[in-house]
Amino acid sequence: MGSDDPDVELQYVMDIASGFWRARALFSGVELGLFTQLAKGPATETELSQVLGLHPSAARDFFDALVALGLLNRNDDRYENSPAAHRYLDKEKDSYVGGFFTFMSHALYPGWQRLTELLRSGSRQEGVDSFDDWYRDLDQVRGFMDAMDSVSAPVTLELIGRFDWGAYESFADLGGARGNLAGHLAKAHPHLRGTCLDVPALRPLFDEHMAKLGTSDRIGFQGADFRSDPLPEADVLIFGHVLHDWDEETRILLVKRAFDAIRPGGALLIYEELLDDDRRGPARSLLMSLNMRLVRSGGSEYTVGECRSWLKAAGFTGISVENLTATERLVVARKA
Repeated sequence: MGSDDPDVELQYVMDIASGFWRARALFSGVELGLFTQLAKGPATETELSQVLGLHPSAARDFFDALVALGLLNRNDDRYENSPAAHRYLDKEKDSYVGGFFTFMSHALYPGWQRLTELLRSGSRQEGVDSFDDWYRDLDQVRGFMDAMDSVSAPVTLELIGRFDWGAYESFADLGGARGNLAGHLAKAHPHLRGTCLDVPALRPLFDEHMAKLGTSDRIGFQGADFRSDPLPEADVLIFGHVLHDWDEETRILLVKRAFDAIRPGGALLIYEELLDDDRRGPARSLLMSLNMRLVRSGGSEYTVGECRSWLKAAGFTGISVENLTATERLVVARKA
């Protein structure tokens, strides 16, 4: 941002400072079910307030603020979803990402109030480092999985068509949670057989989700610690939003272990919010790196160049990087 106009510069700073207002308005709209309600058809302020149980004193400002933010449109006295809200904020659509916003609201938003303490201490401020401890509460985990599957929906849709799955027969999603990506890959490509590897405690949620997707016969579950236990041999292995949970030493280890498990002629897929090599952006990914440090000891995002170096050291060749979604990049590395 560059300008000699002090008013423009002040507005720029104020827009950053008030960013949490925008986020909170979006979160509340999702939590209230506003966008799902409007997916049924346009409605007036009074109609929306009644069905959502809102007090009239603030409802009009709330709806009009969402209009100004581009999340709603208003024609005469009736509100309707904007194209973005229609696609991503209606809970009934496969492209819905609102579940992740609810997770952000309750789990991440409070932690960001302690960013200054992170910067002073270097220590995690929110969450737990032991996945085993956290996964003991399956109801809590189910809600988290709903959120993760929600925000990963665009990645899943892209990955189904972006990679040449026809050239391979088997895959394994390492850190694949309850198998959402694996199940959708199997549904889209009936010739594929897959494995979802994650902590043993997730097995009940995996079985539940595969039954829902109708893919229990083609996707298996392996409860394991991918840092030490044997990895499934497959044509393609996947690390999705996994390496950013760990420090560099563990990332190097995981990439090397993946190389050893991939069959000759196979590939490793990594999707993540990678940083530019000059670390000037993307801004959202740099902020996500801070978010990882708030919630995971050793966690952070990493640059494209760092990822390439780990892959080359492990023995991979033919490494390519491309944009996958608006926020994620896809790295493909081949094993000769």
